[in-house]
Amino acid sequence: MRLLVARCEVRYSGRLSALLPDALRLIMIKSDGSVMVHADTGGFKPQNWMTPPTAIEESDGLIVVRKVKGEDRLDIAISEVISDVTHDMGEAAALEKDGVERDLQLLLADQPHWCGEGFRLVRREWQTDIGPVDLMCRDEEDGWIAVEIKRIATIESVEQLTRYLGFIRRDPAMGECRGVLAAQSIKPQARTLAESRGIACVEVDLAVLRGEREPELTLFG
Repeated sequence: MRLLVARCEVRYSGRLSALLPDALRLIMIKSDGSVMVHADTGGFKPQNWMTPPTAIEESDGLIVVRKVKGEDRLDIAISEVISDVTHDMGEAAALEKDGVERDLQLLLADQPHWCGEGFRLVRREWQTDIGPVDLMCRDEEDGWIAVEIKRIATIESVEQLTRYLGFIRRDPAMGECRGVLAAQSIKPQARTLAESRGIACVEVDLAVLRGEREPELTLFG
């Protein structure tokens, strides 16, 4: 989770239009794409917000948050940054006990070739400004690959990996970094969106990763 305390102007456009004039506010950006803008008054309710799935773009002094479906948009123009910190909130407590993302991450870290032929692990939990990428790997040609791991991959999963890639590619040395979405199950809509963005999709079998059964053989005619 990213917590940004800044003096900013917030403009919402979409079904309605609204403007929050320049003032000191707390901006919360969660790894799932949720964005909330809080003031120091008004209780727990944010002054404005955007629910996932979203696409988030950031340039000098401006954060733009767009809904993936629809025309809703937040333009956050920042005039002064007081504090900007990112925290790794860890694994969600509600994950199932068997087949959780952490299990998959650990197994794929030991066997990265299941994410792509010739892949080798560089680091688990590779940090970006908006959160950690599950696995950072390199391929046979020494190219960079960011791997996001889910139990069930959805459109939100694709958006999350897209945001990570946007930050990673800002480094000229990693400008060609590719993305791989690995999951036990990938929703058809997620696969379509991922492929349209050049992100590879890989379905993995937990039992095979654990060595509990052999992988299925594919015959080529």
